[in-house]
Order: sequence, then C-alpha cells, then structure tokens
Amino acid sequence: MSLFKKIFSSEKKETLDKGLEKSKASFFSKLGKAVAGKSKVDDDVLDNLEEVLVTSDVGVNTTLKIIERIEARVAKDKYMGTDELNTILREEIAGLLSETHSGEESEVHVPSGKKPYVIMVVGVNGVGKTTTIGKLAHQYKKQGLSVVLGAADTFRAAAIDQLQVWADRVGVPIIKQQMGSDPASVAFDTLSSAVKQDADVVIIDTAGRLHNKVNLMNELSKVKRVMQKVVEDTPHEVLLVLDGSTGQNAFEQAKQFTKATEVTSLAVTKLDGTAKGGVVIGISDQFQIPVKYIGVGEGIEDLQVFNKYEFVDSFFNINN
Repeated sequence: MSLFKKIFSSEKKETLDKGLEKSKASFFSKLGKAVAGKSKVDDDVLDNLEEVLVTSDVGVNTTLKIIERIEARVAKDKYMGTDELNTILREEIAGLLSETHSGEESEVHVPSGKKPYVIMVVGVNGVGKTTTIGKLAHQYKKQGLSVVLGAADTFRAAAIDQLQVWADRVGVPIIKQQMGSDPASVAFDTLSSAVKQDADVVIIDTAGRLHNKVNLMNELSKVKRVMQKVVEDTPHEVLLVLDGSTGQNAFEQAKQFTKATEVTSLAVTKLDGTAKGGVVIGISDQFQIPVKYIGVGEGIEDLQVFNKYEFVDSFFNINN
C-alpha cells in the first residue's frame, strides 16, 4: 500500500519503534496463536482476531468496525490467506485512523492569525499532564516560539511546584499563585502577561479532579470565560491528556472529560511502559477527536506529534 512507502526521520522513528515494543510483542504473540494451524481467514480466525483486538485494548466498538471491514474484504476476495492478515489489518487500521486524522504533521505548529495561541490542558492527576505540558513547551521553544505557562491547577501544591520545575528546565516563564487560588484568576493573569510579552503560545494547566463532574465543568467553563476577557475565542485548543497504560480506564476518563468540556485534541502518554498501545486506535476512533501527541519515553524529546502512518508502520513492522 503506497501510503506506507515513506521515509520517516530515523531518530524519532527509532524512539517510536522502541516505545511500542511491548504493545507489538503482546499483539503479535496473540495474533500468532489466533491463526495457528490456519491457512485461510475464516469465521474461526475472525472470532479469534476479535478477541486479540479487544484484549489489546482497541475497544469493543472499534474492534467490531475493523472485523466488519475485514469480513467485507474476505467476501469480496473469496479467498484470503492468513499470511495476508497482517497487511490487511495494517491497511484497515490506517484507514480507520484516517477518518479522524487528516494531517501528517511531524512537528508542533501554531495556526496563523492566532497569537498568542492558547492551549488549555485537562486530565486527571497522575496521567502525565504536567510532564506533557513541559515537553510541549520545549518543542515550541525549539521552533523559536516564545511560550508562557499558567499554573491553574491550584488544587495541589505539588502540581504548581512540578510545573515550576518544568518551566525552569525548559527556560520559559510561568505565572502562578498560591495553592487554593482561583484557577480562573491564574488563567487571567497568564494571558494578560502573555499579551504584554507578545508571546506566541500559552499553555494553561488545569485541575484534574473527576470526583464531581459538575464542579469540574463549572471550573473549566469559568476558566474559559475569564480567558476570553483577555483574548477572544480562547482557548484555541483543549488538550486532554490520557495515560495509555491504563487501557480501558483511559476510555472512561475520555468519556468523563468530553462530557465536562469541549475537548479538541488528545495526548496519550506512557505508551512505552505498557502493552496497551492499541488504546490509541480505539480512543481515536470512538471519540472522533484527533490524537495529537503520544508519549513514548521519559526523555524531553519523547513526546511525539502523532503521525498515523508512522504509528501504524511501527506497530505492524514486525522486523523492528
């Protein structure tokens, strides 16, 4: 399939290959057992494949879509060997991701005419939210853009301190107040400061408490309203950070946050430490929100812009 005949940047691709090793090893081990002793794709193989996809955290609904697509191809081609299954799966999953991801970006970018470009980051505590913000700030700065961070997760002192550590590490200014301050007030100060500094990008951290969805909804709505007093139509992006290693729990978090606020993009972290990489496919499909970033390692460079072709190529390239 021509879309896979691409030359990817070697360093980034190596990190991605390595980051998906556990997911890939688990998936292909299961797939090998699913087709053992079979030469053609029949109902038994499809049933086994369904189980492989579900247990690889692709999710039930997305799995059924993939199975339906493969069934349609089997019906059309009349005969399909199990040796072709890897290629077919690869094509159908790429096709599914294409319905949510139109671009093939490899680097962060800021849409023209939006200055400062304001990103509000949401997600429960412990998913890698603050780390994602730090790594994202580093990528923007590397492109020569000026970045201001806002510590609007005022519920935990640790969140403010952690964001300060990242701001110092990356070398970008941070706007913060005392723990327990009004998050909207921090957001207001951050945007006001960014406008004065003529900054290119603003990244606002927010509290990740899901114990009461109504409170979360009210808090995020207030943060948005107050930001719009400084810069109209903000935030330009609401980025939800999910921990890929939690598998199906990440689906539940996505469900809760998409009900609480309008999420426009996703970051799936901690894929390097888990065999649950299939969650990226399921979340992208089920929520019809583009996965914009994936975390595939601890290093500052290991937050990658999600490129569907690179991801599918790494996931299905069993020669890696």
